Amino acid sequence: MTNPSQQKKDLSILLKGFCRLLNNPLIQTYLPGSCKKIGFYQELLILFWKFCDRNKKFLYYVLKSGEILDIIVPILYFLNDARSDTSKIGLMHIGIFILLLLSGERNFGVRLNKPYITRIPMNIPIFTGTHADLLIIVFHKIIVSAHQRLQPLYDCLLTIIVNISPYLKSLSMVSSNKLIHLLEAFSTPWFLFAASDNHNLVFFLLEAFNNLIQYQFDGNANLIYSIIRKRQIFFTLSNLPSDTQTISKFGIKSINSTSSSLKNSSPNKSERKQTIFRTNSKSNTDDESIINREISQQSTIETINDPMITTLAETPSIHKMTERTLAISPSLHNSQRSRSDINIETSPISTQPASPISLHENQVHSSDSSIWSPTSAWIQSWKGKLPLQTILRLLQVLVPQVEKICMDRGLTDESEIIKFLQHGTLVGLLPVPHPILIRKYQPNFGTIMWFRTYMWGVIYLRNIDPPIWYDTDVKLFEIQRVKEQD
Repeated sequence: MTNPSQQKKDLSILLKGFCRLLNNPLIQTYLPGSCKKIGFYQELLILFWKFCDRNKKFLYYVLKSGEILDIIVPILYFLNDARSDTSKIGLMHIGIFILLLLSGERNFGVRLNKPYITRIPMNIPIFTGTHADLLIIVFHKIIVSAHQRLQPLYDCLLTIIVNISPYLKSLSMVSSNKLIHLLEAFSTPWFLFAASDNHNLVFFLLEAFNNLIQYQFDGNANLIYSIIRKRQIFFTLSNLPSDTQTISKFGIKSINSTSSSLKNSSPNKSERKQTIFRTNSKSNTDDESIINREISQQSTIETINDPMITTLAETPSIHKMTERTLAISPSLHNSQRSRSDINIETSPISTQPASPISLHENQVHSSDSSIWSPTSAWIQSWKGKLPLQTILRLLQVLVPQVEKICMDRGLTDESEIIKFLQHGTLVGLLPVPHPILIRKYQPNFGTIMWFRTYMWGVIYLRNIDPPIWYDTDVKLFEIQRVKEQD
């Protein structure tokens, strides 16, 4: 029988080894070339995933350890660095899958509240905040500036944000604006009507906002201010039109763009989501790239430039990858009970977090050979389930107060308004807090098949010289040439 102290020591050695090697590409020295950079970080991430997936003791040790941030930061660095490189699509997947696995545990969200002090060279906006801010900013960057093949991962990215949202004590203004920007883009009618599952992204973001408001209101004045400033987004969403004329007006663009994309690719439903950030975020992206160009050039990872890539298995849907479970948190549970006792008398409205999973029963799906089109019945099937009660109640209470104090004191500086919101309270005014639901990763055939294809693809490309695969019949994946990036 293994000695518990020896077992803990072994786990510590493993974790420290992963942290040291994953952080190797991030090391900056005054002497160029004084630190040799590794090029096998893909293999490291595969090995780390296998350890976490197969050995639950190692997973729980990682989550309890303060060194988990030394795993998260390099993964976010790799994701940000590879987001526009089609040859690194597999690296993007495995990095996001690891974060999804970790986000299913409370300790992951709690650890993200640690201030982000150590700056690494990344092409992202400058901010002052926590590791949670870093994660949200990188995820926003992936969504707004990555290539189309990453769109099936949008659900995973937002699920991670939902899982950590009940535990984030304070978001910076930068990350708060990024979340609002995502909701603004995803809630536009022409995007919602473009595919049968696009509205799920709105549900995820609204659930994250509700968690932050209900459980972490006191420290998130920046987010509350951003919601008030962009309140028209929520009003428009609550009054989303569902008449035939409006559907046809916005549906024409969606159908035309979908038809053109289907001519150039397979009719995969997950790939029908429209790219909505190109024009809006171009100027911001250009400004950030100019500011960080020298830094990003210095931070390029030394990798083997393979002229070929292997195809990957289809990304499984988030509903097949995760299972909804109630979060176990004594502190939050007690807080929820005390607030519920107060709110029951003052507010008869009780909110339940609407889940995109339950909406699939009412969705109208078409076969792969035909083009899906929205209907009024389809919109009505999920519009009434949008979890907007908490946010609309917040706006109903705070907007008049903010407008009054601005008029009375002549406030024009947002910092003064944020200071006012920091001392405000909504106890007894919001609906009864809903239970915290976490979407935990569950082993499934789709993910197993994806990892098998990805792992053997990496092995294949690492061993093409000498040509040990010559005259073999590989059926697991196909080999494709990589187009040179501009």
